[in-house]
Amino acid sequence: MKIGILALQGDYEKHSQVLIELGLDYTFIRYPEELKKLDGLIIPGGESTTLTNLMQKNSFHKTIQTFAEDKQLVNPLGIMDIEVDRNAYGRQVYSFVDELPVRLNGHTEKIRATFIRAPKITKMGKDVEILAEYNNEPCAIKQGKHIALSFHPELNGINIFHKAAFCNNEAEQQKESSYAA
Repeated sequence: MKIGILALQGDYEKHSQVLIELGLDYTFIRYPEELKKLDGLIIPGGESTTLTNLMQKNSFHKTIQTFAEDKQLVNPLGIMDIEVDRNAYGRQVYSFVDELPVRLNGHTEKIRATFIRAPKITKMGKDVEILAEYNNEPCAIKQGKHIALSFHPELNGINIFHKAAFCNNEAEQQKESSYAA
């Protein structure tokens, strides 16, 4: 399995470290045609306006939507039945780290979650599963194979979301998870 990490902005290097830890093959993606060789894709969090502008400049939107329909391993861009309020947790100066219980694959574990100009999930379709909440509001969700987060697990060495999305066989699932709570 080869996973792409969209390398237009955001801390894509941190995501590569998590994939290395899980023993997964990855590549940095900078052009739409590079998606053809992938089995999955990570779109790192970051400054959403900058990311949107770079994706438009490089014609990524439609290509990623098509990729998501074919592979069913990607999120955002209208792929999940959700609505978000951008930067709802406040400006950069209000970034914070807190512990969250995460319910994933039948287990509940506490993780350290880093919220940086994080979006709030304001509406969800009925088939969207809540994996974690902060102040009784969803901040980690799953719909089918797609996972969306309001925080940055890669900054704290948390690999459970990458593992859930990309480790498909039983041997890969048995690899030790990093919760770093």
